[in-house]
Amino acid sequence: MIANTASRMRLLGMIRKETWQILRDPSSIAIAFVMPVVLLFLFGYGVSLDAKHIPVGIVIEQPDLATRSLAGSFSRSEFFSSVLYSTIQEAEKALDKRDIEGIVWMRNNFSANLLSGRQAPIGVLINGVDSNQANITRGYIQGTWLAWLSHYTEAHGRPLPMPVTLEQRVWFNAALSSRYFLVPGLIAIIMTLIGSLLTAMVVAREWERGTMEALMVTPLRIGEMLAGKLIPYFILGMGGMLFSVVLAVWEFDVPLRGSFWLLTLSAALFMLVALLIGLLISIVSKNQFVAGQLAIIVTFLPAFILSGFLFDINSMPAPVQLLTHLVPARYFVAILQTLFLAGDIWPVILANMGALLVMLIFFFTLVRIKSRKRLD
Repeated sequence: MIANTASRMRLLGMIRKETWQILRDPSSIAIAFVMPVVLLFLFGYGVSLDAKHIPVGIVIEQPDLATRSLAGSFSRSEFFSSVLYSTIQEAEKALDKRDIEGIVWMRNNFSANLLSGRQAPIGVLINGVDSNQANITRGYIQGTWLAWLSHYTEAHGRPLPMPVTLEQRVWFNAALSSRYFLVPGLIAIIMTLIGSLLTAMVVAREWERGTMEALMVTPLRIGEMLAGKLIPYFILGMGGMLFSVVLAVWEFDVPLRGSFWLLTLSAALFMLVALLIGLLISIVSKNQFVAGQLAIIVTFLPAFILSGFLFDINSMPAPVQLLTHLVPARYFVAILQTLFLAGDIWPVILANMGALLVMLIFFFTLVRIKSRKRLD
């Protein structure tokens, strides 16, 4: 009983020491609460994967009712910002200068072929420098053209024969807003930075300042010392997570369709993994600058690129897809996007939480092996 009381007092003393260290260090508070605001506003308002108002040139060689109707379909669409050109040469010059991203070319025989029932193709030229943007532009042009053609033929009593009727239904993100996709994943990036970057400094700072020797001669056990260092940063990180969720829901109108408590539990599991990775880096490096650089390279960059936050994992090469299984943020991003947009989909959530639990045990074991109450 006396031993348990003494252990509890030592742990509370270590927690108090680290708490005062956090309060005296404004950068820790900034990383936990200011950085989420900056990143969320930057990605929520400044970064968009939605392709809207694409500048396209409309070339009409022989203006008439049909060509003006088709040009009006592009000008009324929210996906295009159309510019009229009288000749294809003018439009091609604008395409060369990147003033427009594509050209829709209606030749002088377009209406005649359309009225006579013959094929009336339109010419489409697209800037292919950005292949992703080019594919999006081509798809939108094709969709606008088919919609107009169907409406035109029906209006003239000649329904367009369609072998397949497409009925679209978009699940989970009916607005097709990239903000709904980016903001939940960004919470994982923020927690990765808070967890790994802050704890990557805690042990290295003790070595650099020469206070590790003083800790070594205290009755503190190595487990008590590590727990005393992790608990304050865990609370700080969870506070940053809650702050980010509030911003996501109230400021950016991202729906939270799943359980808030399930979100908190999975966030706590991921935060512990991030803290242990940062602590392991700190123990191995013993230098704050090196620890900070390693934390960015080992945790932040893989989380940003390989977690599915910004780039689709299924579109990556097979070896890179295998590599993503080593990134803890991959599993937490999947949990966040599921809870925010789809709800409590248990097969997805339990599988990813299980992977995080395995990583937690693995990194906890490594930290225990590398932690020694010795000065060497």
